Amino acid sequence: MTDVTTETVETDAGTARITWHKAHKARLVLAVGHGAGGGIEARDLKALADVLPRHGVTVARVEQPWRVAGRKVAPAPKTLDAGWRGIWPALTTPGRPVISGGRSAGARVACRTATELGAAAVLALSFPLHPPGRPERSRAGELLGAGVPTLVVQGGNDPFGKPEEFPDGAYELVEVPYGDHGFAVPKRAQISQEQAVGMITDAVVKWTGSLK
Repeated sequence: MTDVTTETVETDAGTARITWHKAHKARLVLAVGHGAGGGIEARDLKALADVLPRHGVTVARVEQPWRVAGRKVAPAPKTLDAGWRGIWPALTTPGRPVISGGRSAGARVACRTATELGAAAVLALSFPLHPPGRPERSRAGELLGAGVPTLVVQGGNDPFGKPEEFPDGAYELVEVPYGDHGFAVPKRAQISQEQAVGMITDAVVKWTGSLK
């Protein structure tokens, strides 16, 4: 049974909230932020919170201040970064190395701030390599500039960047076949939704186990 608690943290961007899913004997903390269009109830974030604590990884699902305040639209990247910086001291309080992670916009925040904050690694779920239909507006620089061990988990049909569009770089990439930006798979897919989510958690369990 995972120990689940919540805490609020004051940041320069407003009040953030952390939902902790604590491992019994934690060796790592995985902090995951949400995207610009949803919250911490996203299927991938929920699945990681359910599975990782059994493998010695405490999961902290982080709600950015704009989301806590009930606003519908995410603020500018610099404000998201300020919110992430503000919650970082709470993430390091357990005294374990912290993996900075998130999905979509949250993955961009993790990449942009990883070196500055001293993250042990970065987990980028559904990294938005470019806006849909606009491959010329690449955000590859953020991913390539993370500066720490990085795992990208990407849906095979993600309109924000399919796996084959990603540039070569010092990161690992795991594809979830048929998955869209939210890792939803169509009914005609050769894998079930449950199997798709299992691919995400299996990849992250394996990767976190390899981190020194």
